[in-house]
Amino acid sequence: MNNDWMNDPALSGIDKAKLEFLQALVFESRTLSKDQMLPFLMAVAKRGQADHITFSNEEIETIVAIIKRESSPEDAAAIDKMMRMRKNK
Repeated sequence: MNNDWMNDPALSGIDKAKLEFLQALVFESRTLSKDQMLPFLMAVAKRGQADHITFSNEEIETIVAIIKRESSPEDAAAIDKMMRMRKNK
C-alpha cells in the first residue's frame, strides 16, 4: 500500500502526524512473522503513548474505511475480523 490513502478528503480532519504514524506502522510490519507481530504491536503502542498519539473511535472508523477501499478482499476480511475483536473487547 502506498501513502495515497492519506490524501483522501475524508481524512482531512485527522492530524497528519497520526496518519504518518499509521503509514510507518504498515511499512514496518510488512516483513514480520505472526510470532513477531505481538511484540511489534506492543512496541508500537508504547511509541504511540510516548508521542501522545491517540485516535477517537470516529477517526478509527474513518481510517479503517479508507484503508479497506485500498485493500485486497483478503486484507479487508482480516481488517473486519480485527475490528469485530476490538468491539467485543
